[in-house]
Amino acid sequence: MPAYNVQDLVAEAVTSAPQFVDDLVVVDDASVDGTAAVLSGLQRPALTVLTHGQNRGVGAAICTGALFALERGAEIIAVMAGDGQMDPADLPAVLEPVARGEADYVKGNRFAHPDVWRVMPRARLAGNIMLSLLTRVTSGYWDIFDSQCGYTAISAAALRAVRGRFFSRYGYPNDLLARLRVVDARVADVPVRPVYDGQASGIRPSTVVYPILYVLLRSMARRVWLQRGKGFEVLADADRPADQLLSSASR
Repeated sequence: MPAYNVQDLVAEAVTSAPQFVDDLVVVDDASVDGTAAVLSGLQRPALTVLTHGQNRGVGAAICTGALFALERGAEIIAVMAGDGQMDPADLPAVLEPVARGEADYVKGNRFAHPDVWRVMPRARLAGNIMLSLLTRVTSGYWDIFDSQCGYTAISAAALRAVRGRFFSRYGYPNDLLARLRVVDARVADVPVRPVYDGQASGIRPSTVVYPILYVLLRSMARRVWLQRGKGFEVLADADRPADQLLSSASR
């Protein structure tokens, strides 16, 4: 659960997480508000709070949590936001295809839920549709949609196959999909409820949209290059320690 400046929302996000979760890891990405104080006061079984010394981005925060989970022996690693924008009731549906061995990576698709057209702000609707269509092209996964949805689950094996690399900031889901395509990972969409209760968006064209477009182009070029066998490395490293697998995750 990545968290950054969510002092008014993180307590509810943590306490509402399903109790069947074996380990709940919250990564405070160097928040400058009261997020750290709120987290320190929470009492929940199996809760671990990790803290970045400086802000590194949502992708880097997820990477830190993934590294910790792999070291703890997790078989499936799910991501929920620290601002409460993901319905905990949807977690079983996100986990199930991975748990049943039917998919290596599952992501939520808010556009498959009827409420999306009513609750998602229009600017986000337009931006998500555009980026989803572009990500279909750049990743090679033509059946996926809602590429920016961060409600996901990945198997430990799939995470190792892509060597745990995550783009450090908002473009991480687009980049990860392209990396998963290189190793022929099975990716599935599941409907999830869109949740918007007035949370402020940190997305701005100059700081997010333009960099994501760069990430899309870069990830497509990398995917095509590797799939053609130029510079491709066999990813037979499932037994390598997690710290080695994820050592360059935020590059």
